[in-house]
Amino acid sequence: MGIKNRLIIMSFLQFFVWGAWLITIGNYWFGTKNWEGTQFGLVFGTMGIASLFMPTLTGIIADRWVNAEKLYGGLHIAYALVLFGIAQVTTPDLFIYVMLAAMCCYMPTIALSNSISYTSLKLNNKNIVKDFPPIRVWGTIGFIVAMWITNLSGNKSTEYQFYIAGFAALVLGVYSFTLPKCKPQRLTKENASLTETLGLEAFKLFGNYKMALFFVFSMFLGGALQLTNAYGDVFLDEFKHFPKYADSFVIQYSTIIMSISQVSETLFILAIPFFLKRFGIKQVMLISMLAWVLRFGLFAFGDPVNGLWMIIMSCVVYGMAFDFFNISGSLFVESNTDSKIRSSAQGLFMMMTNGVGAILGSLTSGWAIDRYFTKSFKNSSELAGFLQTDATNPKMLDFVKSHGNTVSTDGVFGSEILMKDWHNIWLSFAVYALVIAIAFAVLFKHKHNPKEFENMSH
Repeated sequence: MGIKNRLIIMSFLQFFVWGAWLITIGNYWFGTKNWEGTQFGLVFGTMGIASLFMPTLTGIIADRWVNAEKLYGGLHIAYALVLFGIAQVTTPDLFIYVMLAAMCCYMPTIALSNSISYTSLKLNNKNIVKDFPPIRVWGTIGFIVAMWITNLSGNKSTEYQFYIAGFAALVLGVYSFTLPKCKPQRLTKENASLTETLGLEAFKLFGNYKMALFFVFSMFLGGALQLTNAYGDVFLDEFKHFPKYADSFVIQYSTIIMSISQVSETLFILAIPFFLKRFGIKQVMLISMLAWVLRFGLFAFGDPVNGLWMIIMSCVVYGMAFDFFNISGSLFVESNTDSKIRSSAQGLFMMMTNGVGAILGSLTSGWAIDRYFTKSFKNSSELAGFLQTDATNPKMLDFVKSHGNTVSTDGVFGSEILMKDWHNIWLSFAVYALVIAIAFAVLFKHKHNPKEFENMSH
């Protein structure tokens, strides 16, 4: 089997083992276990916490001591075993701790899979800018396939979603040991400093103005990614509270609408080689940032009826926003770092995006939404105005009662009802992305050389 096909299998399984539960875990948490919503955010917080240190740590190990493919395989086997354990957990507190263990095993494998692909392609004299995106696209396909398998097999609310992911992770772990040997470079001098001995040299990249700026902007865009992951599905779901939208296609098939984002990813990944060669890394990343502005802006003005096209376009644009930053950023790190610290540098890139950026984005947005973008309603006329209906609408009254609330004869609620102001939430996110884009355009200096990406087979 050719190297490309071998890497396609790795990429497909890499994201299959995540997609099998990531989208459906909410159904398991709320629908099957009936656990509290306040703790659910911590489940996603474990990804950010694990990304703070694990990708960098494993990158250092792969650069210094252990073959990347062996470390990758061992982590996936450990991830599989922890997933099997998650299915047995009966309390939410323990679930969060076990999920943290699972994420400590899984999150570093994303950066490692990139390193293995790059190394293997170079060993076979391939051009990574041209050949990597068509391989990576199978990761997104794997994610979609896993999502649909979990849904169609009727397991989106059961513990079997973790068994599906765990079994695939076990297969991937064993398969990893058959991949080309990605040996540690071990290029340290005899009289090396403690920093060099411990493999912490990747952190010296922060001493380089261009790389430091790149990592800082990676952090800010990592925050933007967290915003869309955390709130996209909730935003669409809350349209059901508006009587005029309650029976719309979006409410009934929100998962299908959101999956357009993943389909879009597969198309834009394949376009990366052309855009990188034609426009260069700075322009491609700037396009990504402007795509985030569109992603949020279209959500701000979209609705399930007259504005459905905006919601769909927002999902289409997501593919460009996500891929042009994540995949191109990974290629930029690969082309601008020394061979002996490349795995560490990839881990550092992931730490800044999925670790620091994700945690800051999650905490800051959560605080801002609660403080500035949550409206309080004390009577039916106020709420009716917000929901664009009349105070006697039976669907609105059912919504009030479903919150365990009472309505007096003069329309006053027993307790206040809180609603998120999604229009202004998305607008503020769009402004955030626009400020980042302008700052990046002004501060990040990089002269495009088309040959830079033609010569990345060595």
